[in-house]
Amino acid sequence: MKKENILAFIRTKIHAVISTCGDSHSPEAALIGFGETNDFELVFGTFTTSKKYKNLQENPKVALVIGWDEEYITVQYEGIATEIFGQEREKLVELYHKKVPSAAGYHNHPEQTYFKIIPTWVRYSDLSGEEDKIYEFDF
Repeated sequence: MKKENILAFIRTKIHAVISTCGDSHSPEAALIGFGETNDFELVFGTFTTSKKYKNLQENPKVALVIGWDEEYITVQYEGIATEIFGQEREKLVELYHKKVPSAAGYHNHPEQTYFKIIPTWVRYSDLSGEEDKIYEFDF
């Protein structure tokens, strides 16, 4: 299994469950829409009033699960989330909205902001056959 194969799988999904935990807040898991770059970076939007945003201000480490349906294939993804601004934000938000057009409706909301996640570890699990196929990559 190559990283490119995992990226191809990620590209077929528009939702993930993200988990965050701040220093003074309880853990939170939430469904998000996301976009991805060729470098395995993920992009998503959230409101500055959300629990996830408050957690990320205190602790940028995140964990995500992508895929969980009848395919029995998932990607576990850990990384560091950073809020994005300026030209980088414009470029990545365009990519995100192209993949998840419904998210564009929140773009002009005064509380809307965007994050980029840089991967630190990815695990691909295919449990659909007689033999499990599990591959891990450090970044």
